[in-house]
Amino acid sequence: MELTSKQRAYLKSLASNLNPVFQIGKSSVTPEITEAVIECFNNNELIKINVLKNCEDDAKEIAQVLADRSHSTVVQVIGKKIVLYKPDKDKPKIELPKADKKAKEF
Repeated sequence: MELTSKQRAYLKSLASNLNPVFQIGKSSVTPEITEAVIECFNNNELIKINVLKNCEDDAKEIAQVLADRSHSTVVQVIGKKIVLYKPDKDKPKIELPKADKKAKEF
């Protein structure tokens, strides 16, 4: 799912109040972490993940791997914090701002 800059900014503002629900450590992305993230999306549309200092993998790479495996979207990666978004198929809780069709030309 592609997000517009307006939608991404909105999700970032919502994520600023979230606490990380997972911590990724030395083992990096394990099948158990992947399953836990997928399970978390059953109850939440927006999750924050913390990558610990002892994890040698790049946070951006971890974010992309988790997004691919959980069919979610990377909202942002700041330092060692990852924010992922996956809308609920049946009853979305987060209503994103509408995407602009085209910017007006002057």
